[in-house]
Amino acid sequence: MLRSIQNSLFLILGCLLLAACTGTRNLPKGEKLYTGAEIKLESSDKVNKKFIKATALLAVRPVPNKVYLGIRPKLWKYNLAGEDPKTKLGKWFKKRGEPPVLMSSVKPGVTRAIIDARLFNIGIFKSYTESKIVEKERTGKVIYTSHVHKPYLVKDLVYAIRDDSISRLILTGKDKSLIKPGDDYNLDILKSERIRIDAILKNNGYFYFNPDYLLFKADTSNVNHDVAFKLTLKDSIPKNATTAFRINNVYINQNYSLNDRRKDTTKDTIVVQNIVFFGKEARMTIRPKVLSKSIYLRKNEIFSRQNHIITLNRLMSMGNFKLVQINFSENNASGPGLLDVNILMTPLPKHTFRAEVDLVTKSNNYAGPRVNLSILNRNAFNGAEILNLNLAGSFEAQLSGKEKNLYSYSYNPQLELTFPRFIVPFNIKRTNSLYVPKTRLLLSYNYLKRVNYFDMRTFQFVYGFKWKQNIQTEHELNPIDISYTTIRNKSTAFTDLLTSNPFLKKSYEEQFIAGGNYSFTYNEQMMTGKKIQYYFHLISELAGNALYLAKVIGGEKISAENPSKVAGSIFSQYSKLSVDGRFYYNLKDKNKVALRFFAGVAKPFGNSLILPYSKQFFSGGPNSLRAFQINSVGPGTYNQKTDTLGILQLGGDIKLEMNAEYRFNIYRFLKGALFVDAGNVWLQKSNPTNLGSPFLFSKFMNEIAVGAGVGLRVDVSFFILRFDLAFPLRKPWLEENHRWVADQINFGNSGWRRENLVLNVAIGYPF
Repeated sequence: MLRSIQNSLFLILGCLLLAACTGTRNLPKGEKLYTGAEIKLESSDKVNKKFIKATALLAVRPVPNKVYLGIRPKLWKYNLAGEDPKTKLGKWFKKRGEPPVLMSSVKPGVTRAIIDARLFNIGIFKSYTESKIVEKERTGKVIYTSHVHKPYLVKDLVYAIRDDSISRLILTGKDKSLIKPGDDYNLDILKSERIRIDAILKNNGYFYFNPDYLLFKADTSNVNHDVAFKLTLKDSIPKNATTAFRINNVYINQNYSLNDRRKDTTKDTIVVQNIVFFGKEARMTIRPKVLSKSIYLRKNEIFSRQNHIITLNRLMSMGNFKLVQINFSENNASGPGLLDVNILMTPLPKHTFRAEVDLVTKSNNYAGPRVNLSILNRNAFNGAEILNLNLAGSFEAQLSGKEKNLYSYSYNPQLELTFPRFIVPFNIKRTNSLYVPKTRLLLSYNYLKRVNYFDMRTFQFVYGFKWKQNIQTEHELNPIDISYTTIRNKSTAFTDLLTSNPFLKKSYEEQFIAGGNYSFTYNEQMMTGKKIQYYFHLISELAGNALYLAKVIGGEKISAENPSKVAGSIFSQYSKLSVDGRFYYNLKDKNKVALRFFAGVAKPFGNSLILPYSKQFFSGGPNSLRAFQINSVGPGTYNQKTDTLGILQLGGDIKLEMNAEYRFNIYRFLKGALFVDAGNVWLQKSNPTNLGSPFLFSKFMNEIAVGAGVGLRVDVSFFILRFDLAFPLRKPWLEENHRWVADQINFGNSGWRRENLVLNVAIGYPF
């Protein structure tokens, strides 16, 4: 009896709480809460109901209060705050809440007319919509029933442009018209077609033309249910809109500021390639000859909006200017149809100093500070060259674990010089890309001290190019990439470790790398309006071939068993290829599903038997398999935890990795994630090292490591701090049929947590 009373009380309490959260308790007297609208279609024709309903729903107003799992939390917050909240918490609830949408605010008659207008725009010219209000005790909704027919089809498009020059340009591009005979009538497509034609005219001198000057005259047939279009120009168009303009004078002020508007002083000028530069050449920030290469608006040429955009983008992408304005004005004094161009550029400060201090933590329990100092010169030699002197240093030590007393430190001075053009011994034809091609020279030195192990010094020189094909596509080619590494002060422990592990020994021997690489990137992530976005990154690398050929021509016999040396070190010879593909599916409320697939393969040959350590593939860590410590997975079924490698890890020749992540909003800048990672690295069959198991198509799926976890991210757009807590689901080093360990998960056991839980702290998203 008592239990029955308790259950009844809980039921009543639950109902009251649900009623409060649904927002129907505090409605004004006589009012009902509007819960939304339903669209129904009636038609004797076969129609695309999904598309027509979606079009009709766009016209439905008002928008009801948001519902989550049957409750309305925003409406509940609003009601909880009251009419005139006095406390900060109450005001916060009021601000974050949502006032009730009442049935009295719904105007079905107006909505019916808007629905019919929307349907008219997609070719359903004779629709009519009825409405019915359905009310309950506290709520109400509206059912709209639209009587529709099959959309009218496009019969043909006839061009009747009275201006011969404009007509000729439009007819030249008619094959690319968006209006196709047989398609459904659609007003939005007509608007897009006007914009397409306007772009053609703008690129052929018609500076003052406007899409609104184009008029589609429609002739409908009720018998055939089709529409014939005639494209004409409106009757009253300004004369300058039908005039093709040419560029007259081009003026450049590369030291423009807002104060210049208030000045009316005569400036010195010089003329370079028919471009007028304000100021004395000796005092100009960037040499006129350099700037002229990014100017695509030239004297006596037909005005082109495309050249206008290219000029603007190229000047901005040089990285030397805070603001670039391009103004046009008619020059009637020199004759009709002429435009003067004024390019006003506000420079960035020439020198910039930046200092960064980070606290770095790794999943292998190593942590420590990192300092980065940078001095930037944006115009090193008056040719828009960007010179960056960077000095980085770090210290890390293991705070716990078996290597608790080990630590390391490093410092890395680096000098990078970037030219806003290709620096090559031959001429390259100027392209119409929106982006400035760049040549990069890099010289760096890295000193790494692994206490109780060794000192490592690495020198690197890179000569290469970067260029963007468009906003999504970027190329990077480094024909010269040379690095030379020496290892000194080897400890007895390190020497013994190399002796006991031939694979590691060979990896550290081959430390002279002379080669080149190419990378291709396709990235749609900046296209924020897309529901589905793709990312693809390919890197290919070759090293040692030129040195090998030179040695062979010199009569030297070379093999992996009898390798040749340069500067006292065995030079590496290998090829390497990797692909990184990503898929992003954007959901409502900025939630997202992110998938990633990575595959890489490398092959030593000729002078090399094993890849150099820095070129091997590794798996595990905050941007890889997050349930495993950094670089600790593989190769194959090898268990690095049983070895005494200390802070050194083993890599592989082949890598496969797959990641899946669901990202969701928690509150404003606080975001969460659920993820699963899978992958491993392997050695090739030709690798003489007997570690783990070599890569075999018949076995590799059974040697995949799998982990899962949850993440918390602080995302303030310019900075993302990430915390990922993960645990393994599959350990490839265990015996077959015992590798899945999901049934052993025990969060309440401290021993299991210590052995399996991995906390990754990182900056930015993992992919």
